[in-house]
Amino acid sequence: MKVAFLMAPEGVEQIELTEPWQAVIDAGGTPKLISTRSGKIQAFHHLDKGDTFPVDQTVADSDVEDFDGLVLPGGVANPDFLRMDPKAVAFVKGFVEAGKPVAAICHAPWTLVEADVLRGRTVTSWPSLRTDIRNAGATWVDEEVNVCDAGPAKLITSRKPDDLKAFCTTFIQEFGA
Repeated sequence: MKVAFLMAPEGVEQIELTEPWQAVIDAGGTPKLISTRSGKIQAFHHLDKGDTFPVDQTVADSDVEDFDGLVLPGGVANPDFLRMDPKAVAFVKGFVEAGKPVAAICHAPWTLVEADVLRGRTVTSWPSLRTDIRNAGATWVDEEVNVCDAGPAKLITSRKPDDLKAFCTTFIQEFGA
């Protein structure tokens, strides 16, 4: 199982990267850090700088066909930056169109909104995204983890870092590990 983790050069919530990353490794999979720029990404602990992580490849040099699934970690700034990058948005949309599972936590569904892949779906997120998700044509629910298979690809979503255990267990199962 090869899993893409897409994030902007800065703004990802560190625990929403590291725990799912470790879950992929623990399941015998290979995680790959994909970003809009090469080098390193800067993670955050809410608003404080956390660690940096090396980028494995840029989104411009990545192909959906090389991966079995996509994880979108949150953080407020991370998905907002990704929404502004057409290649990142196309990468996300490509997973859904290819029928490959996508897991998104906290603020990460903002990128799904921008990719226009939520119409007719049911998802959860950080509560402040509720209106954006509804405006994108989806049903928003307040659940620890939600799995929606009402489209070409399964969407696994969670609300916040407190949901990480359920999020990781569920997306690993849904990714087929």
